[in-house]
Amino acid sequence: MSFDQSAFRVRCEWGGAAVRHLGPHVDAVVVVDVLSFTTCVDVAVSRGAAVLPYRWRDDSAAAFAREQGAVLASHERRFTDGFSLSPSSLLTLPVGERLVLPSPNGGALCADAAELGVPVYAACLRNARAVGEHLHGVGRVLVVPAGERWPDGTLRPALEDWLGAGAVIDALRGDRSPEAEAAAQAFRSAEPDLARSVRACSSGVELIERGFGVDVELAAQLNVSRAVPVLRDGEFVAA
Repeated sequence: MSFDQSAFRVRCEWGGAAVRHLGPHVDAVVVVDVLSFTTCVDVAVSRGAAVLPYRWRDDSAAAFAREQGAVLASHERRFTDGFSLSPSSLLTLPVGERLVLPSPNGGALCADAAELGVPVYAACLRNARAVGEHLHGVGRVLVVPAGERWPDGTLRPALEDWLGAGAVIDALRGDRSPEAEAAAQAFRSAEPDLARSVRACSSGVELIERGFGVDVELAAQLNVSRAVPVLRDGEFVAA
């Protein structure tokens, strides 16, 4: 098909459609959801914990967690009272903990990508270089910025995910599709003042206004983590 970027080793496309249409033609998929799923995964795996992505934010998540013998994180960000989709809430996650993390964006994309039978990685700004370097020996790589959702459920491309995807691509070797190169160039342009760009983009402003500025600052940190989370048997662990 003409839109699968098949002439290039490194490819980049948005959201669930990218996983469905381009995913079957690559050797690894990298999902990027900076605010917040893949940043949560990085924080958890860096602490020696595992994350089980879950697509739905409903009562079935609790049943799934019980079946897995895992702790259920809240799909809503919380200032206190346990683990949630707030990355800062996971900074005290115990070593060896297994955490079910409901997420309709990044988590759902990871679950969909796992059905392709190829390795699935979680990347964010914090571990972009580590993930890119880890994939140097892999063949074809698809980097998928997750994006957010408009009120009607359609995809809202999100700047922070575009920059995160670009940061991963910037660390990858090999020829890039024009889409992948555009993401890498966007990252390089924003890199000198990256934290300001994440704070000032639509998603960053929303979280800051809700009182979660600490999550934005944490997610905007670049290459501070060497964790490379890979999905194995339904949970993200260190590669």
